Amino acid sequence: MFTGIIQSIGEVAVIEMKGDDARVRILTNQLDLADVQLGDSIAVNGVCLTAVELPGDGFWADVSGETLSCTTFKSLTVGTKANLEKALTPTTRLGGHLVSGHVDGIGKVVERFNDGRSVRFHIQTPDEMAKYIAEKGSVCVDGISLTVNAVKGAIFELNIVPHTLQETTMGQFKVGTEVNLEVDIIARYLERLILGDNAADVESSGISMASLHEHGFIK
Repeated sequence: MFTGIIQSIGEVAVIEMKGDDARVRILTNQLDLADVQLGDSIAVNGVCLTAVELPGDGFWADVSGETLSCTTFKSLTVGTKANLEKALTPTTRLGGHLVSGHVDGIGKVVERFNDGRSVRFHIQTPDEMAKYIAEKGSVCVDGISLTVNAVKGAIFELNIVPHTLQETTMGQFKVGTEVNLEVDIIARYLERLILGDNAADVESSGISMASLHEHGFIK
């Protein structure tokens, strides 16, 4: 688990394709690896990776075909900057929100404009993810815990302060940039819970007005 508070901006140093999988080497720069052991988790642009080698200036990790297909890792190149965060511990400050490092989908920056000293971004989600994004709720964008300012359809708005722009890769975001999105974990479990006994039905089409009425959520 992670908090979405970025600890360093790293860089992709090596990408080795292994059939349908890949192995990557990430330079961690200011990230302190003194307490990191083999097998520990590190989030890279919001993707939970396992450190399989620790050469000293970073770490190596294996990336599955599933991860390549479901995240922006499919377009990763050497030199790409990446937001890094070590897994939280029982004594970690929970400054963001609970983040699993399991990406739900890929979004795209559709608008960027200045607003005083801040920058506002409009990000479009896949249609099937729109229901999980709530105004004033939390969302994880490339590993960064952020508050949603407004929502309109499948597009949500973020207001990013100068510190976040400087300490994460968001300063480099432009119209067309693709980003990894992870919705609030509570929304995912709540949807499954509302299905009730229907969750075991492989033919279930998910939550509907009828199912909400059946289980007493609406009158």
